[in-house]
Order: sequence, then C-alpha cells, then structure tokens
Amino acid sequence: MRISQLTSAPTLETERLTLRALRADDLDALFDIWSHQDVIRFLGGTPLGREDTWRRSVTASGLWPLIGFGYWIVELKEDGRLVGQAGFADFKRDMEPSIEGEPELGYIFHPSVHGQGIAFEACQAALHWTDTNLAAPSVPAIISPDNAASIRLAERLGFDRGPDAIYRDKSVALFRRTRAAG
Repeated sequence: MRISQLTSAPTLETERLTLRALRADDLDALFDIWSHQDVIRFLGGTPLGREDTWRRSVTASGLWPLIGFGYWIVELKEDGRLVGQAGFADFKRDMEPSIEGEPELGYIFHPSVHGQGIAFEACQAALHWTDTNLAAPSVPAIISPDNAASIRLAERLGFDRGPDAIYRDKSVALFRRTRAAG
C-alpha cells in the first residue's frame, strides 16, 4: 500500500456532494449528528457532547498528515449543509484479527439523509480515491452485527463479510472490500 503525501483531505465532488477537509466552524453541525440516538445507537449508544464530538472529529480528520489518509466532511452541493463524515482511519484498534495498518472505512450521516443514497455516494467516492491513491490490497470495515442498514451499505459498496472479530470484548462484523482493478 502506498501512503499519500497529503497533509489534509483533498476535495472530492460527486453529483450531489462535496467531500472536504474539516473546518473549525463544522463543530455545531457535527454535534447535531453525534447527538442523535439513531446515529450513535450502534457506536456506543451514548450521544456525544460538544467536546467529545470535536475530539472525535479532529482525531479522524487529523490523520491525514500522519498516515496520508483520514476522514472527509460530507456536505450537500444544493445547500452546503454538512450531513456527515466518511473516510478511512488506522486507529490501531486492539482487535482480533488485527486490521492495524489498513485503511478502515468509517462513516456517519445525519438521520435527515438516511435512505437517500448519500452515504453510498460519499463512500463510493472515498473508495475510488483510496483505490487510486493508496492502492491498498483491501479495505476493512467493522460494523455492529445489529446494524442492518450499515451492513446493507457495506455490501452495496462491494464489501464481503468474513468471520466476526473481537473488539473491546464484543463481537463485531468484519467486512472487507478487495481493491478494484485498474
């Protein structure tokens, strides 16, 4: 796998979306996302406060200069509204089997855009960027086994479910997408 030389998220555009770097003025919109029970029920179950929202967002986006990939802010082109985050991380998770060193796909979206194909469109653009720029042999994603919507999204994106993994003493579904040819 190549490591990109980027120090911040490049801007990506799709038909309906702009994927861009985190800005300081994104905090309130991100807090709105991370405080929804529908969003966090499979990510620990406890809504995040503003401080933890900021910490989590800065961590995910701040990976770019360290490892050459990270998270994007996802906004709608039609009105510029921030609706999510998507991207890749290597959080050095203490899990078995290990996915350390791999670009792990992650995403979170505001409930107002659930079911509209926004997450698919954003993640598809991010995966295309990864295929082009990182040439990682595969991309993992861990998902709560109860999160049917996220599992459907991963499968639609071309991820296959392998044997479950153990993370923080809990079973998680481990998905993997093999790099697209070309």
